Order: sequence, then C-alpha cells, then structure tokens
Amino acid sequence: MNASSRRDLYVALRAFVGAGRATAQTGPQLEQEKSGQTTLSDSKVLSPDRLPATTNANGGKKWNILQGVLATGEAVALHESLQPAGIAPNPPHSIQHSELILVQQGTLLFEYDGRSEKVAEGGVIFVAFGTRHSARNVGDGPAKYLVVAIGGDSR
Repeated sequence: MNASSRRDLYVALRAFVGAGRATAQTGPQLEQEKSGQTTLSDSKVLSPDRLPATTNANGGKKWNILQGVLATGEAVALHESLQPAGIAPNPPHSIQHSELILVQQGTLLFEYDGRSEKVAEGGVIFVAFGTRHSARNVGDGPAKYLVVAIGGDSR
C-alpha cells in the first residue's frame, strides 16, 4: 500500500471514528439489551466536547467514546488516548480482542512480539487477538491516538 493509499485509509477511518467522542444530547438513544450491553443500532453524531477524560497512573489521558454491540453482532469499543512526552507508557499487556490504533498526532514506538516499530501521525497499527504489546510516545510533544477494539472482550 503506498503512502497516498494509507493516508486515504486513515482519513476514512478517522472520519468514521473521529466523529464519535461523546454522545450528542439530541438524536437517537442507544438501546439496552436485557444483558445490559448497549446495542449500537441507530446512526448518530457524537460530539467531542462533552466527554470527560480519565487520567491514567502514568499521567496519560483517556476518553472512552463508544462501546457496545453492532446490529451485526460484533462487539466494538472506541477510545482516544493522549500520552505526554517523556512519561512511562502503560505496561505491556495482552488483549483478547483485535485493535486498530490510528495515530493522530506525534510518534509512537509500538512494541510487540519481540519487535519495535515507530509509527508517526497518519500511521495505523493493527494489534491481533492475544498480542502482548505496548505503545510509548517517543516524540517531543504529545502523542494522540484512537483505539478501535473489535470483538472478543471489548463487550
């Protein structure tokens, strides 16, 4: 895939997930299944201004944007993270779902399966089910990225 195609993919994914940082106060409401799991069955616009951030132990911030089950049955969760420069990353961890990490700003060092790769703004990381990994900000400024979790334990 050439740089132009990757950038187009990133822009398309960003348009899909970047719209969703917090639920707008108007528009369709999410349905609750009997299990308590949110069913994402109505189209909606999500507003970035109405979502509180949580601060991680390392000083990074996280905004939980969306979590639920699509009408087609796949569990999906979306959050945005911000890592200031020079802080320790979250420790390596394994996931029981698949992830797409879309780097919006800065540069991350993605460590997985004994390898390390730098990923700059516009880059997309795919994390396969069960992969032990970490992402560390190696730039001079903040690193901001979107994480789309699909399937598995993202319920």
